[in-house]
Amino acid sequence: MNAPELTQQALGILRSPDCFAWYVIPLLAFVVYIYTNEISKKNWKGVAAGLSLYLVHWFYEIVNALIQYGSGHALWTVPAGTAFLILIGVGIELSLMFSVAGLVMSKVLPEDRHLKICGVNNRLFFAVVNAALFSVIEIFLARTPAFHWVYPWWGALPVFVTVYIPFFGVSFLCYDWKPKAQIALIGALFVVDALMMVVFAGILKWI
Repeated sequence: MNAPELTQQALGILRSPDCFAWYVIPLLAFVVYIYTNEISKKNWKGVAAGLSLYLVHWFYEIVNALIQYGSGHALWTVPAGTAFLILIGVGIELSLMFSVAGLVMSKVLPEDRHLKICGVNNRLFFAVVNAALFSVIEIFLARTPAFHWVYPWWGALPVFVTVYIPFFGVSFLCYDWKPKAQIALIGALFVVDALMMVVFAGILKWI
């Protein structure tokens, strides 16, 4: 199936309730459990890592949807296999996964933020390692009917460099910041994402 057909297929299920499946409910419950468990332990650093990655993820997904509106095709799209397609490149399952990815992956960070691994600061080291892992997983996803890289030049390497390194880079930097800086970043990202959704999805209906 070519790109125009896949794009139309994705647009055909965009925010449609017809694809809903009950497995979304336990997935959501798992996300709620993970965050409430970390909050009960007062692991505010992990929570900050999780929320900052998730909000950066949303910014990227909105931009990807805007690229689809402006050019006719997004960089990546989800034409099938999701219980609810939120934006053209992200289904509810991917969104729930990214909502906890930063928190879960922050568990591997050493206590000493200055510790070096292979001569590299451990925060950068683990950001790159996690980015590589997620990029490899995306190679598999792109071979399934449920996920598609639209352009020939868009693949694992661009995704690794321009998407996943920023995701984990922001998340692991935020992990070490003081609470005021964490709140400022998370608040700013939330406001930007929310305004973009209100304007481009709610008012203009572009995405």
